[in-house]
Amino acid sequence: MGELTHFDADGASRMVSVSGKAVTYRMARAEATVLMLPETLRIIRSREVRKGDVLEVARLSGIMATKRTAELIPLCHLLPLEQAEVSFRFPDTDRVQIEATVSCEGKTGVEMEALTAVAAAALTIYDMCKAIDRRMEITSIRLLEKSGGRSGHFLRETDTLAESGR
Repeated sequence: MGELTHFDADGASRMVSVSGKAVTYRMARAEATVLMLPETLRIIRSREVRKGDVLEVARLSGIMATKRTAELIPLCHLLPLEQAEVSFRFPDTDRVQIEATVSCEGKTGVEMEALTAVAAAALTIYDMCKAIDRRMEITSIRLLEKSGGRSGHFLRETDTLAESGR
């Protein structure tokens, strides 16, 4: 397990210096799930929500959030993002899975940008649909994959921490 690098020897918060790191291609994928009533998902997919096309507004929210991550997460570096994509899958009649892929050439990773994208997209779905389904739940916000940098490639196995008992 790695060390906590956002604190100095005295326990004070600090932004990690990336001055000695090489610029490499960085990519991260993250996902979130929004659970809802089947009727809510039907309304979303048929574009019947009066506020507008929920998925397109959520996609735009996620992409915009990637560009604001350093403003939301105090010790994140501002990164020159080159790509941000948000997509949706419907594995069941009561859930939307959101996936974001973010990349750049930089000195630090884009995991936080990908995670912020799926969180913002999920919150947007909730906001746009809360009048019809206040029981919606946002779950499983997690990193799926990252590449680039010293720590190398990470690819999530199919099990989760909860499923493995950790």
